[in-house]
Amino acid sequence: MDFVIPPPAPSSLPVTGTTARFPVRRIWCVGRNYAEHARELGHDPEREPPFFFSKPADALLADGKSLPYPPQTGDLHFEAELVVALGTGGKDISHEAALDHVWGYAAGNDFTRRDLQAVAKKLGRPWDLAKGFDFSAACGALSPVAASGHLAQGRIALSVDGVQRQEGDLSEMIWSVAEIIAALSASVELKPGDLIYTGTPAGVGAVERGQTVRVDILGLGSLVTPVI
Repeated sequence: MDFVIPPPAPSSLPVTGTTARFPVRRIWCVGRNYAEHARELGHDPEREPPFFFSKPADALLADGKSLPYPPQTGDLHFEAELVVALGTGGKDISHEAALDHVWGYAAGNDFTRRDLQAVAKKLGRPWDLAKGFDFSAACGALSPVAASGHLAQGRIALSVDGVQRQEGDLSEMIWSVAEIIAALSASVELKPGDLIYTGTPAGVGAVERGQTVRVDILGLGSLVTPVI
């Protein structure tokens, strides 16, 4: 096939313990999926169904790679998250069958320009520029389900320069991985290569230039991101 311009390089993630790569199609994110985080943002977690936003696939930032402090913000926030990688897709996936579509898991960080997000919320505008900027989707190496099993509980934590800033347990998610997949597939057809960032525990906050952010999830290892 002839293209009028060179096609962009496909986005992908490393797979733990191998030289193979996992191709990434889309990145979906779940908002306010931990009760305490919802409360710290002024929302009632008992009243909200799951809602979703997205980041472009080329916003991926691999483990150990530096994040250039993004423009147009003075309030860059970290958000530690469990990332789900889909090996198969579908529409209207049932809760019971949802985990069969999971290929693997990784530690992620949903970097956010919080001040831009606050303005967008106030004006009723989309969050795209607050959430989907360059290198905003940090993600560690993927661990296949065959190696890690399905993760329904376990410590998730984030530190900045060695000081712990977030800590929770995956069991505290309001909507489980299976429920998230089922709900999202009711709105869009999910496909192999899709990633889902599953929400963050309480304690989100700002990170400055020169600091290093580390996400740890039990069973998955760490994701380290220097901010430059």
